Amino acid sequence: MRRRNPLSSSKDPHVEMIETARIVKKVYEDLSTNPPERNCTLQTECCRFQITGKTPMLTKGEAVVAAKALRAAGRTKLPERADGACPLLHPYTSRCMVYAGRPFGCRTHFCEAAGGPYERKEVIAHIRILEEVDERLGGDGPRALQPAIRDALAELF
Repeated sequence: MRRRNPLSSSKDPHVEMIETARIVKKVYEDLSTNPPERNCTLQTECCRFQITGKTPMLTKGEAVVAAKALRAAGRTKLPERADGACPLLHPYTSRCMVYAGRPFGCRTHFCEAAGGPYERKEVIAHIRILEEVDERLGGDGPRALQPAIRDALAELF
């Protein structure tokens, strides 16, 4: 486990979150400019954690971006899902409620039918930036989606 790197007392935590959210969004933008080719058929299998056995792990910066997107969608807390699917997957439309703010893992993991996940070597530079943002915010490294977003929502209020 990494040592916590708390924010400097000279920085306003709100300003720091805005700045780091901007950096995370830039990573997402850079990733979308030259992505490896995938053929996603929007079956949302990757959003059904009980099927894949995998839950996305988010750095603190990613959680802040997702939490802000959830608030922008009119929600103040993370929805509960009894079926084991991603809580960000809308129960009626089966679409991501925070698509523009979805985490890095959601942007880089694809089912085998779509071409499989990106190889780590294809995205390592982006991962390193997200880790730097995590450290800057005092995070402890990647955490499971649900607790990471819940904590980020609590910090935003």
